[in-house]
Amino acid sequence: MAATDSSTSAGSNALAVDVPNLNFAFDPAAPPTLIDCNLQLTRGSRCLLIGANGAGKSTLLRIMAGKRLASASSIRVFGRDVFRDAPRGVTYLGTEWAMNPVVRSDIVVSHFLDSVGGYRHKERRDRLLNILDVDLDWRMHAISDGERRRVQLCMGLMEPWDLLLLDEVTVDLDVQVRADLLDFLAEETIKRQATIIYATHIFDGLQGFPTHVVHMRLGTTVNPKPLDWPPNESNAHEYPSLAQREGGLIERELSPLLTVALAWLREDRVIRTKTEKETADSAAAKGDAQALSRLRKRGARVGEETTDSEAFFSKYDYGAGR
Repeated sequence: MAATDSSTSAGSNALAVDVPNLNFAFDPAAPPTLIDCNLQLTRGSRCLLIGANGAGKSTLLRIMAGKRLASASSIRVFGRDVFRDAPRGVTYLGTEWAMNPVVRSDIVVSHFLDSVGGYRHKERRDRLLNILDVDLDWRMHAISDGERRRVQLCMGLMEPWDLLLLDEVTVDLDVQVRADLLDFLAEETIKRQATIIYATHIFDGLQGFPTHVVHMRLGTTVNPKPLDWPPNESNAHEYPSLAQREGGLIERELSPLLTVALAWLREDRVIRTKTEKETADSAAAKGDAQALSRLRKRGARVGEETTDSEAFFSKYDYGAGR
């Protein structure tokens, strides 16, 4: 839970986030997950992380939150090293929270929020209860995933924060709640100069939300710095042009933000497929059997036989509960 610090309020033009050339691997013996990632944001920014599944967005957010150690890197939030001098005022909200057995236990929402300090921030708590349409009498074990997500957001946002890291936590929300929440978050960045970094695959209703976008591909940030949003004369060349958009994207009348995201992801898949082929060809040319055994190809595998899965299927009652 966040707690604001006087040091995070001074200097509205100071960098809120400074990630220079970040490299990270879960296993030292494995290829890196993040490669030369760069991210610098001033206070009051609202930044979207855009990239395919596995591009490294969640890992980057967790490192900035201090939940993953990248000991060889110097990552600063409000001028403080996130590993050696952790700043206050940082809130991270991810999807894994809703799977925690504790938050699925038989506890009343009002008691749950009080247990994490709701009584200290009653005005903000009450506003969030209204925005998120949360019933204080709900019992955590008996509500839907979307309702449980609303409780998580109320819990995580009721204490004032200076940096908010969101990882796909609006995926379960209905359209109205999501729209009202985004309005609240934008207001926080304007009135309090708070900063938001938001990774999502849902771009409906986001056209006017971000001040910056960051494109991540195969574990790296594609551009040396976040791109201003919406595009302007100085950076329009860094966005996909109309000529690059394929597959009927224009005819489908997508929003400009969704059109850009889809164009980037289509480009990412082409580049990833080409990289995988080049890696496989290089390993084959060198006769590197170990490297070849580690390679994985996504999609259909031409020439491979399928197997009869009836024995596997019969062990499970997939129709239970229907």
